[in-house]
Formats: sequence, structure tokens, C-alpha cells
Amino acid sequence: MPEVAPAPFSAPYAPDDATIAARLLQDARFGADREGRIDRTATRLIEAVRANDDPLGGVEDMLREFALSTKEGLALMVLAEALLRVPDARTADQFIEDKLGQGDFVHHETKSSAFLVNASAWALGMSARVIQPGETPQGTIGRLTKRLGAPAVRAATRQAMRLMGSHFVLGETIEAALARAQSRSDRAPRYSFDMLGEGARTADDAHRYFESYARAIDAIGKAAGSRPLPDRPGISVKLSALHPRFEAVSHARVMTELVPPLIDLARRAKAFDLNFTIDAEEADRLELSLDVIAAAFAEPTLAGWNGFGLAIQAYQKRAGDVIDYVDALARRLERKMMVRLVKGAYWDTEIKRAQERGLDGYPVFTRKAMTDLNYVACARKLLSLRPRLFPQFATHNALTVATILELSDDPTSFEFQRLHGMGEALYAQLGDDRPEIAHRTYAPVGSHRDLLAYLVRRLLENGANSSFVALAADNRVPIADLLRRPAGIIGSANSAGHPDIPLPADLYRPQRENSHGIEFGERAALDRLTAAITAQRQAEPDAVASSTTDEANAAVAAARRGFKAWNATPAGRRAEILDKAADMLEQRRAHLIALLQGEGGKTLDDALSEVREATDFCRYYAALGRKLFGGSETMPGPTGESNVLALRGRGTFVAISPWNFPLAIFLGQVTAALMAGNAVVAKPAEQTPRIATEAIRLLHEAGVPASALHLVQGDGAVGAALVAHPDIAGVVFTGSTDVARSINRTLAAKDGPIVPLIAETGGINAMIVDATALPEQVADDVVTSAFRSAGQRCSALRLLFVQDDVADRMIEMIAGAARELKIGDPSDLSTHVGPVIDAEAKQRLDAHIALMKRNARVHFEGRAPAGNFVAPHIFELSHAGQLTEEVFGPILHVVRYRAERLADVLAAIEATGFGLTLGIHSRIEDTVDDVIDRLAVGNIYVNRNMIGAVVGVQPFGGSGLSGTGPKAGGPHYLARFATEQTVTINTAAAGGNAALMAGVE
Repeated sequence: MPEVAPAPFSAPYAPDDATIAARLLQDARFGADREGRIDRTATRLIEAVRANDDPLGGVEDMLREFALSTKEGLALMVLAEALLRVPDARTADQFIEDKLGQGDFVHHETKSSAFLVNASAWALGMSARVIQPGETPQGTIGRLTKRLGAPAVRAATRQAMRLMGSHFVLGETIEAALARAQSRSDRAPRYSFDMLGEGARTADDAHRYFESYARAIDAIGKAAGSRPLPDRPGISVKLSALHPRFEAVSHARVMTELVPPLIDLARRAKAFDLNFTIDAEEADRLELSLDVIAAAFAEPTLAGWNGFGLAIQAYQKRAGDVIDYVDALARRLERKMMVRLVKGAYWDTEIKRAQERGLDGYPVFTRKAMTDLNYVACARKLLSLRPRLFPQFATHNALTVATILELSDDPTSFEFQRLHGMGEALYAQLGDDRPEIAHRTYAPVGSHRDLLAYLVRRLLENGANSSFVALAADNRVPIADLLRRPAGIIGSANSAGHPDIPLPADLYRPQRENSHGIEFGERAALDRLTAAITAQRQAEPDAVASSTTDEANAAVAAARRGFKAWNATPAGRRAEILDKAADMLEQRRAHLIALLQGEGGKTLDDALSEVREATDFCRYYAALGRKLFGGSETMPGPTGESNVLALRGRGTFVAISPWNFPLAIFLGQVTAALMAGNAVVAKPAEQTPRIATEAIRLLHEAGVPASALHLVQGDGAVGAALVAHPDIAGVVFTGSTDVARSINRTLAAKDGPIVPLIAETGGINAMIVDATALPEQVADDVVTSAFRSAGQRCSALRLLFVQDDVADRMIEMIAGAARELKIGDPSDLSTHVGPVIDAEAKQRLDAHIALMKRNARVHFEGRAPAGNFVAPHIFELSHAGQLTEEVFGPILHVVRYRAERLADVLAAIEATGFGLTLGIHSRIEDTVDDVIDRLAVGNIYVNRNMIGAVVGVQPFGGSGLSGTGPKAGGPHYLARFATEQTVTINTAAAGGNAALMAGVE
């Protein structure tokens, strides 16, 4: 009888680079004879690549012609990713002009003789030639009609995109792909078909992908012939395509809802004896993926079939551990498994994700040579585990191929793999030299609009300046350079990390340390955190009594007495205290999270982000204070005169904070005022007194004198008494606009010195989405911004403007994604939306929902459990003017707009009278620039990321600072003298790191 399956996979998420490098370098040595054979084999393969005279051309030709390090290459990549999904002519024309204007396509001298490259370059150059510099999109469109005609320009550019798509992918349908594969079967090549998509956001998406896989398996099986495995075709399945919430926090749901359909697909593949490969996902999904794979692989009805497999990414530091795990799984179940070893597919995303989440390190290698080194080590391990594991080596690197050939003693016990449209010359030469060596073609199948996003990902993976694919065909690069071993490039273990990519903790050095977070996809770290929170939840503090007006007045008087000594405390000492407070926040993270969940209704991810934001505030103001208050500045002046500029505290500040960020904003206000030398009287929201009590206790323990920092609890009347006190020197306030106006009037009515007010209020925050935006990215951002934190962020999305041409699809996906959110107890790890703050807030939101049901179109109406819960709702308005005030909850209002009426959208946003945050989803730079110039908004989030999932701890509408550092509106003294604006442009995986990317050829 087979043994039980092994325990769940567990390995450090981001182990130290040097430790891994020391081991890999030790094992990377070959003898002189073997090194010589590797060199000779690799040289012959490189020479074949350089001698390739394919008249049509491939991806390598496009990489050489339009490198990602050039403006033309980046412009082409954006066009390829988005153009074919733009339905309307106006937006397509603006998009084409915008991108062709970013490079010199007119004077581009074609280097390649390939038809594909020449045809694409000709079409793009022709289009660019009729677009003259300095012309506006509106003016150009009119003149184009007279010269060549806008439709001709549009058609030529679209055709260039289709031409690329038709060559780089196998077919738009599985039937077309199979027919094309069979027509190229002179050597009976093996194929693995990939049904493309960006991952499910809705249940309908998941069902559609399942049906697509099922139909493909049936078609592939019927055309598979009679050869035995492994010499049979296969299919690649993406788990994130089969479930709309494929995430670690939804583990129980995923196991219940995803494993059965996966087993269903596997049984269908078994019936035809196909290779059935689970494709790789991002690092945070690795452990969840392996749980799903283990559950499906152990299905008794799959016994006796050797086609089940998975892909392992060698740029992940845990790749070797994953191989050990699947080997143990196969051994204990007495089965065989096929393992595809790739180099990786989400490098930019993994780097940014780790930085934003404040992890201890990176789950992937930051140097390409380390990825190459690890790939060979993993290959060696896989070869040693035959025949239980059947290795499938996916690579276009001639040196890697030659090294694997040298490692293997049985050429029939493994196979190589390549991407369709790439590596043809290399593997043709290998087939001539070693016909016994098999290789499989990984071929995408789907519509052109999906396939071109795939193409962009391939370009990103292989288009790095250091990529083998980018260099192999360049005759200017000596072959000897391409034969340098990864171990030689790395040199020593201390050089394993990229010098230009700091660890997440050092992201903001030398100014400050980044706040520390955890990866929820790392089971061990998550278990430790949740256990600590549970233990702290049992020791929550007692209820807090409200202060009287007399006590509030006494606090101001005491703070006034304490001001002089605190203001005289050196700025360096004040900064030390804030840094110590930041460290204490991280040490007491579990306790604070328990409070945030119990008193503030925060979900785990929101609570963790808030602790991190509070930590960032302390360190940010400490660093800023050292710079601004650390000494005086001598000013120029006439002879015999000394002019010195120094900054000092104003006196006693009153800090009034809201309940929606009861720790982060509370501490942000207080620490800014303290760092400037002011004494502080802090009045938190009446709904969250215990969190404020703990925060003040922590600051006192860190070293802030009790005489300089006082806490006053109570309702609005207590706050009003503080504001009215004659001895206060300033007020910092975050909350409603009405209360801010009331405070302003009270301060203005006072005699004596003018008292400054630093106020941040909410608003009707908007997002603009045009036809170039990717629906999946829009859905991710909108759902996060509008519904997470129960919509109770001052920066949350309230009003979504969607271009009419794509509105139906966008709204449908957003509504479907909202339907998948779990509403309930915030202490439950799997909860996405917790309660609103109190019964009064729920009543206001319920009243607004009732009004919208009468006056707007209902696109989505969620269901909430009993208690202070409000489910997400989506309403479509006929015009923006129907929304007259901020609705502080999980309610999204949508307005359609026509492309030519974008100016009206901007006018409508201006007419709201608010300018806190704004989101923009567009690939058109001119549109983005025009919106930013037109609207006076403090925080603008621009998503022009071109492929893949949007990454980031808090995209537009997030808690603000967590993982990315304090942005605009920070409550320090400078905020009084200027209107601050922060523009965050998401360009992850958009080629910005092309020179650093860990190429995965």
C-alpha cells in the first residue's frame, strides 16, 4: 500500500542569497574534459542561431529589431499588449499616435531580413510618418484623413500587431493550433498547448476557463495518435484560471472548490494519456498550489497514469525544495510525475511585491546568473530522481542545453522544451546533431487580444539586456562571452544579490528603514502571526472612560507647561524616541492587530498594513526631523551681521484623529507634531479609544515625556472644547469636511495669534478608465479601492468613470469580482470585508442604498450577515451630479462616458469640490498627462502596467503609506505652505527594469 502524502510543503519564503550561493557554487564544478565538451556543444548551437536565415522571423528577430532598452521597443510592446482590445476608432487613433510618437519609427533602419520584422517595421513606420511632431491627437486625426486617412493608419498598425500574433502563437482556437502543429510534424515534435487568459476574477471566468480546458483536452486527445508517453502532446493548466480567489487566505475555499474540477480535468487527460501540467504561479501562491496539486495527484482514479505534472520556476529560491517535495509525493503514492523546469515568468512583479510587503528578502534571485546557476542545480537533481520524475527542461539558452546534455547519461529519459516562435534554430541544430534528444513546443492558444499579452510577457522575460536570447544572435558579442559560466559571473557567495536592488528593509535607505510585513502565502509565517494575535486577543484592555471638558482643559494647561522642556530637547533625541517607538510597534504587532480587529473591525491584511503605516510614520518623521530641526542654517547677509534660520515648535497642538485609521493616522498626527517640538493633546475618535490608549502608552514607554503628550477621550463635544481653548498653537485634524469647516470657523473667530489648521478630509474620489485599460487590472484596483476596508477609507473609490465602448465588460467583471468577496468576522483569515464602524454608519449607508435603488441602475447587490455589515453595491448613475456627497462605505457609483467627452468627465470631477485621490487606467500618455495637469488632486494613482496582475500592498484607495512610505499630505509644518501632489504610476512588469531583469530564456 502507498504511504500517506507528505506533510504540506514548507520552506523559507525568501532565504538569504549568500547562503544559497555558497551551496550552489560548491556544486557547480565540472572537470576540464566535461567543460570542454560543454563549450563545443554550446558553440555549435550558438553558431546555428547566428546562421539562422528563417525568412519569416521569430521572437529573437523582434528582440534584436526593437530591444526593450529602446523607446521603439517599449512603444511596440505597449501597442502589442493593448491595441487589439480597443474597440473604438478614436481611442485607437490616439493610442497609436501616442506610442508611435515615442520612438523614431520613421527613420528606423531595419536590421533584420525577416519578413515578420520588415512588415511590422514598415507598417509602423508608415503610420508614424503621417503623424507629424507637435500635432495634437485631435488635430492629427483630421489631417490624417486628408493625407492617408485615419482608417488606413489604424488598419496598418493593427495588421502589424496581428502579424506578430499569428506568428508567435499557434492558433486562435485549439482546432487551428492542432492543424498547424500537425502540418509541422516532420520530426513528430511534442506539443504542450496553453489556453491563454489573465486569470479568473469571477465565477463565470473560472467556468469559462474550465470549459476551454475540457474542450481542448478532448480535441488534443482525439488528434494525439498512438505514441506512448512521454512522446504525446499535453496541455498546461493555470490554477488561477480555475478559481476567482486563488489566494492563501482563501485556502479552505480553494481546496473545496478548485480540487474537484482539477481532478475532473486530470481524469479527462488520463483518458487520452496526455501530459497534464499545472503551470507556475507567483511565489505567494506556491504553497497553495502545491496543496492543490498534492490533493489532486493523490486521487485514486488517477493511479497508473504517468502524465500528471507541474512547472517549477528556477528563479525561485525554493525550487530545489519543491523538487524534493514532489519527489516525496510521487514516492509515497508510488506514482510517476512529469516536471517542467522553467526559469520564471513574473520577475518584476516578485521584486516589487516583496518590497511593498516589507519582506526580509526576495523569493527570487535578483541576478540572472544566480537563476542560471540554480537552474543547472535543479536539473542535476531532477536527473538524479529519474524515472520517478520525468524532467522537462524549458530553455533557449545554448549553454544551459549543453550543460544538461553533459549531466545526463540517458538521452531518452528527459526532454527539452521551447516556446513557440522561439529557439527554432537552436533545437533544429540539436535535432540534427542528436536526433535521440526530444523537445516539446510550448504553444499558446487563444484570441489575438489574449495572445499579444502573452507575447509581451515573453518579450519581458527574454528581452533583458543580459538575456541569452537577446545576445545569442548578435554577432558583435563574442561567443566566448556567452560561454561564461554562471558561477564565474557570480564569483563569490557575497556577490549573489544584485548591487542595485536593495533588500526590502533597505528600500528607503539611507533616510529610514522600511516597515516589516509578512507574506500571507508563507504558511509558517502566517501561522505564527495568527497564533500570536489569538493569544493577544484574550488580553484586550478594559473599556476607556470619556474625559470631561474640565479634564480636556487641564490637559491643554499641562501640555503648555510641558512644551518648553520638550521643545528644548535636541531634535536628534526626539528622533531617537520616534525610532524606538517604531521598533516597539513592530514588536507589539500582534497585540495591536488584535485591537484593530476587535475595536476597528479590520481584516488581517488591513490591520497589518495599518501597523506598518504607523511604523513608517514614526520613522519618516524621525528622519525628516533630523534634517529640518537638527541645527540652524546660516543665511547670507551684509558684513558684520549674522543671520541664522532655525525651526522650533509652535506650542501645544491638538490632534483629532478618525476611527477608520485609529492607529496609523493617530500616530501620524501625533509624531509629526512631537518631532517638530510641540506638546500634544491627542483626541482620538470616540469609537476607537482603546487603540489610542495603547498608542499613547507606547510613546510614553519609548521616551516621550508624559508632560509633553496627553490623551483626552470623548465625543465631538470634547474635541470642540479643545479646539476652542485659547492656549492651543495649532490643530491637526482628519475627518469629515463638515467638522473641518467647524474647526476652521472656531479658530478664525479667536482673538490673538492666528492658529494654523492642518486638515485632511474625504471626498468623492474618482477613477477614470479608458478603452486601453486591461479589464482584469481595472477589476483588481476597483474592488480593492471601493470595497476593501468596507469602503471606509478616506481615499476609497466612490465614483468610477468608464469609457462607454468597454463599460459593459468592465462593469460585469467588477461585479463578478465583488460577488466573490467574503463578508463577515474580521478575525476570520478568509474575510475580505468586515463590518462598518457602528450602527449609525450602517443606517446612513442603508438609506443611501435605498435611494440608489430608486434612482440608479443596480449592477450588483451583495448580501451581508446580521450586525453592522454592509455588503458591496454597484450602482450606475446617469450623470455624476447624482452623487452629491461622500458615501463612506462599500458602495461604488459608475458613470459611462464617451471618448470624445473626457473633458466633461474632468469638469464633473472638478465640480465635486474635492481633490484627495484620483485613479487613472490608461495606456495613452497624453491622456494621463492631460488629466494630471487639469485636476488639482493630492494623490494620483496611474495604472499603465502593461501585463499581468497589478501588484502593490495598497493600490489606489489603499491605506496610504504602508510599504511605500508617506506620500502627499503628511501632517508636518510644510503642509501649510504648499499644495502637495503625489503621482504614483504603476509600471511594474512594463520594461522599466529591462536592464536588471532575470531573463528566463
